[in-house]
Amino acid sequence: MKPKYTYKTLTRAQSLRRDMTDAEIKLWSILRGGQLDGAKFRRQQPIGPFIVDFVCQQQRLIIEADGSQHCESETDVKRDALLRAKGYRVMRFWNSDILGSIDAVGEEILRVLSGPHPPTAARRAPPSPSRGEGDNGVALPFPNPSPSGGEGLGA
Repeated sequence: MKPKYTYKTLTRAQSLRRDMTDAEIKLWSILRGGQLDGAKFRRQQPIGPFIVDFVCQQQRLIIEADGSQHCESETDVKRDALLRAKGYRVMRFWNSDILGSIDAVGEEILRVLSGPHPPTAARRAPPSPSRGEGDNGVALPFPNPSPSGGEGLGA
């Protein structure tokens, strides 16, 4: 079922697409049209209560372009945790890195895209006794869905 978003969320996403920052425009220039390993990205996409800068739904990968207002942002930490709980990997790049080293940014994104596909949130959920799942004495490994640690360059 397709998620339903409020009129306010949809118009905000449209406005963000129309008024992208210089760093977002430069990043979009390498993400659009499947240029990175055929991955299809959307820009300024609502996911739950958030609007993310770029997302590849097939790879469950979110890319964020961050300016100085995001430095040590507790809001971003909480937001990333909620998105990871939904099964997304989150990569963040500073605007200065995007504007000054777009090739390195593209290489880092390609590295993550070519890595193992993250599990969906449903597969990472704890076992359900009602479905006959449960503790059989074996610890289940739940891989970190964010191999980049959400840090972008220099991770």
